[in-house]
Amino acid sequence: PAGVKGPRKPAQPAARAALARRAPSPSAMAAPAAPPTAAAKQPSDGPQALTGFGSHVQSEALPGALPWHNSPQRCPYGLYAEQLSGTAFTAPRARNQRSWLYRIRPSVQHSRFVEVEAPGIVGDFSSATVDPNQLRWAPFPLPESRGATFLDGLRTLAGSGDAASRSGLAIHVYGFDADMPGAMYNSDGDMLIVPQQGTLLLQTEMGRLRVEPCEVVVVPRGVKFRVRLEAEGGAEGGAGDGAPAGARGYVLEVFKGHFELPQLGPIGANGLANARDFVYPTADFEDLEGEVTLHNKFMGRLFACTLGHSPFDVVAWHGNYAPFKYDLRRFNCINSVSFDHPDPSIYTVLTCRSDEEGTALADFVIFPPRWMVMEHTFRPPYFHRNAMSEFMGMVYGAYDAKKGFRPGGASLHSAMSAHGPDEATFRAASTADLEPVKFTAGLAFMFETSLMLKLTRFAMETPALEEEYASCWSGLPKVFDGVTREVDAERFRSAPSSG
Repeated sequence: PAGVKGPRKPAQPAARAALARRAPSPSAMAAPAAPPTAAAKQPSDGPQALTGFGSHVQSEALPGALPWHNSPQRCPYGLYAEQLSGTAFTAPRARNQRSWLYRIRPSVQHSRFVEVEAPGIVGDFSSATVDPNQLRWAPFPLPESRGATFLDGLRTLAGSGDAASRSGLAIHVYGFDADMPGAMYNSDGDMLIVPQQGTLLLQTEMGRLRVEPCEVVVVPRGVKFRVRLEAEGGAEGGAGDGAPAGARGYVLEVFKGHFELPQLGPIGANGLANARDFVYPTADFEDLEGEVTLHNKFMGRLFACTLGHSPFDVVAWHGNYAPFKYDLRRFNCINSVSFDHPDPSIYTVLTCRSDEEGTALADFVIFPPRWMVMEHTFRPPYFHRNAMSEFMGMVYGAYDAKKGFRPGGASLHSAMSAHGPDEATFRAASTADLEPVKFTAGLAFMFETSLMLKLTRFAMETPALEEEYASCWSGLPKVFDGVTREVDAERFRSAPSSG
């Protein structure tokens, strides 16, 4: 149930319940997407979609619900004015984030919060596992029994720092097959959600977003939201008839700052993720009464309270602090057209800055379909030891640097842990005919951070952990003989495997 949009006469009380039962408008719910291998598609969120990264936007679900100033003595329709601040009041104007919400009831109307169990969520990394080894996980299993919601299926894999001191981040995975009956918000930080399987239907205070694999969504700190799973055929109801086996994906949570577009430098004014392609929800309200459970992730622990009404009762809003989504198929990929593999920072979609200039707390990087035309070059990602920690996931297909990295799985190469292509990839790339090649086999991504990550018990004990992962490098051949400088392809093909 949701409020409708577009010009119409103010609803009378008797008609308001009918308005609340209307289906969401096309601007809030996208049409089913093209398959992952398709070319970038046009935005499908409707003609009223709010677009433009970081824009100050406004939306109203009833005509005239937005007042001309922020906090009038009496708001239109008898609404409450409420400001949601994402930064300090005195943050520099270029980075100041806040929105004004005009809602049926103020957020302060709720029962006392009480702590509840959250066995999958870890917020204290002081006693977590320290392990410098290269790690890889097979696809994380979906819930064994029906009825797990997004919040039930959230599992922390790794993290560093502390939400209480506003420093650090956490990396989670999720798997679920049932709709959230209530709602939640995260007091600890912004959440970047990467669906791998199953289309998510996000209902937020500002409106609705449909997020499918190959898209990502960011839910800022403090924004209330509910996650549902789209059934086959486009209906809601994850655990009902026609539902897929479940949803699975990844979450990057940052405890300080907010995600922003990377600077382009000499690339120029255009390229990478273009601001016009980011989509915000339009106002879409519920005027419903009845008990609702609201969860609050606070300092790494989970608390719950009850409301006597729907938390999604925002009739109008304006500002620059709101959830947004982005279609990764619209990423304008920049690559080398002469020689050498560029550093992966050239594929950065979003970044969250640290206190050190030029060094991110976290980067969200993708490895999308792209042309590879470099001459005289080893084209896969090179062997590397990095000052940053690299957590990788796979949305679909195959990764071009390693065999066995599967959709729904993950890997972690911690700071200064050596990594690179496996033996098969090394031999193939060292002997390939360097014709122009378009890579279309898959979509991988990376959460890269300047922090050193600790691992949770779940990460180290899950059956998905591949104990023999490092053996993928054990057979790399010794080609060097100290005499032959110009080594031909046959030498790389015939060199015996090590070990």
